[in-house]
Amino acid sequence: MSEQGSVVRMWTGVIRTSDREAYVDYVRRTGMEGYRETTGNLEAWILTRDLGDGRTEISTVSRWTSLAAIEAFAGDDPELAVYYPEDDAYLLERDERVRHFRVE
Repeated sequence: MSEQGSVVRMWTGVIRTSDREAYVDYVRRTGMEGYRETTGNLEAWILTRDLGDGRTEISTVSRWTSLAAIEAFAGDDPELAVYYPEDDAYLLERDERVRHFRVE
């Protein structure tokens, strides 16, 4: 599939900078694995940005063949963020809703 017509899913949260390595590893084993195991996922990344105050912003960005493919991962409300059991131990702030963008 060409990049055009695909859908990008973006989520953002904030963690303690001291937890960055552990949380990134956790996200790789949960969300990223879940993305990549779902038919229709084309690629996925974890992005981090030090906010300079002991906090780090973390974002996940994934590209999918369609919104229907995202629903296979996220459920009937694909804009609702998907969380895993240990997220509460790390996240200081979180988006409850994700954003979807069509690649034109």
